[in-house]
Amino acid sequence: MAEAGVGSGLTRRRFLRAVGRTSGAGAMLAAMGALDLAVSSDTPWPPFRQLSYADFRLSGRSAAKVVIVGGGVAGLACAYELGKAGYDCTVLEANHWAGGRNLTVRNGFELTELGGVKQRVGFTEGQYMNTGPGRIAQWMVTMDYCRELNIPLEVFSDVNHDAYVFNEKDGMQPGHPLRRRAVVADAYGYLSELLAKATDQGALDKRLTPEDREKLIEFLRQFGNIGRKRPGDPERSFVYDGGSARGYSRWPGATGDPGVRTEPKVAPLSQIITKEVGDIFEFVMDYKHATVMMQPIGGMDAIPRALAKAIGAQKIKLNSPVTGITDGPDRVSVRYRDNGGPERQIDADYCILTGSPQLLARLPHNLGPDVQKALNTYQMNEAGKIGLEYRRRWWEIEDRIYGGVTETDMDIRRIWYPSTGYHSERGILVGYYNTGDNAVTYGAMNHAAREARALAQGVKIHGPKYRTELARSFSIAWHRVPYLENGWQNIPDGPDAPVYAPLSRPSGSGRTYFAGDWLSHTVSWQHGAFLSARKTVTAIHQRSLAH
Repeated sequence: MAEAGVGSGLTRRRFLRAVGRTSGAGAMLAAMGALDLAVSSDTPWPPFRQLSYADFRLSGRSAAKVVIVGGGVAGLACAYELGKAGYDCTVLEANHWAGGRNLTVRNGFELTELGGVKQRVGFTEGQYMNTGPGRIAQWMVTMDYCRELNIPLEVFSDVNHDAYVFNEKDGMQPGHPLRRRAVVADAYGYLSELLAKATDQGALDKRLTPEDREKLIEFLRQFGNIGRKRPGDPERSFVYDGGSARGYSRWPGATGDPGVRTEPKVAPLSQIITKEVGDIFEFVMDYKHATVMMQPIGGMDAIPRALAKAIGAQKIKLNSPVTGITDGPDRVSVRYRDNGGPERQIDADYCILTGSPQLLARLPHNLGPDVQKALNTYQMNEAGKIGLEYRRRWWEIEDRIYGGVTETDMDIRRIWYPSTGYHSERGILVGYYNTGDNAVTYGAMNHAAREARALAQGVKIHGPKYRTELARSFSIAWHRVPYLENGWQNIPDGPDAPVYAPLSRPSGSGRTYFAGDWLSHTVSWQHGAFLSARKTVTAIHQRSLAH
């Protein structure tokens, strides 16, 4: 393919090579900017572009050495992208696995939480539990990495209207949960009835023209499946009395069997329009969940495993907690312990810190008070899950639930049904996925107590089989996992607040950088970790070429 020219007989590539040879990498980078091939020097965090060995061949420089603290998704992504350009990367990971919160547990995996809760996974061979991230939205850059790394995907059933809603505090009785489809239909119906009556009786005349009023009422009739106006009888006008959207107690059959529709819940509007119901609508409409979700086949940890393979196992040091960081004018020195042994030190041209900010704040460092203040401003968010392996997939056989989530107002908060292995013999569902105070409550228990409490709550929805069919389980309290200590970060005032600015530029003498989902607008998602990593490696690469 012909190269674009900058003048008669001179290609861009030849021109850049000439500049690099005669004037050095700094002049070459400036020339790249003039040719719209690089970001101008006053942009500290340029847009991501794929790094390449060719950049160094053009500049006549060798690649630098980088030490990366933390082997989660952000740290692995940094090492992967820098490795494409030939950087000498070393990843220091304190735990005995790479991937951080992207942890899929299988038979034989062992974990000891802070406080002494120790578990060894006993799941049947072939069964697994995604203890951290469990789904990927189609628009996320995570999907691009799955494509690039040849990770096969399947659909994750995030929204399933045949799953349940069980709001115990609002009077639902054990053994009588509502299908999510019924709750949604009732909320639409009763709200539409209320709004149609208000509109018809003139409550919105100051905001609506007569034509608008007619259009709104007709829209509400379709949206909420409500009746027509009954002239002279406002109480019986626009009444919601259910419909096929609620579902059936007996589904329509062959000729002569139209089925039996379920009846709408007769209750005060305050019991139908609850926070939990509002959460359902917010969840469906939220930009992170509004599309069909995806997951790697065989477990979410396919992502860190593929990254680690591409990086090279010899470049990732597990069981290597960092003990201190010193940023100097010519190098960064990182101290760590290898498998509990004596302290060692790695000297590098650059360092990228990717761990939890509060844990990074505990490390001795010379990066300055502004960095320390920024790290300490983040707030840890507690989170926990339990995986329940059952001897048979009764939720599919008896409850007709294939994937999706049951929402509750109990301390388990939600139950996730597996989106893989349909019609196989066994399966693992997530018996609770809770955060905040609920996660703290469960996290303070030993595993047996967590299991017992989760089963007692789940029985209220699914009946005795929820307990009697159980084979084994595994639970995790992320805020009690060593070297992580949180499910994700709460970011007061948002990631663009001035207090966090020191983390979005080189620190110390300019050789230490930060990366992580907590430096993005999609905290707690791998997407945020990837984006932050790409931003950081681009900045390092630009600096490396320019110096």
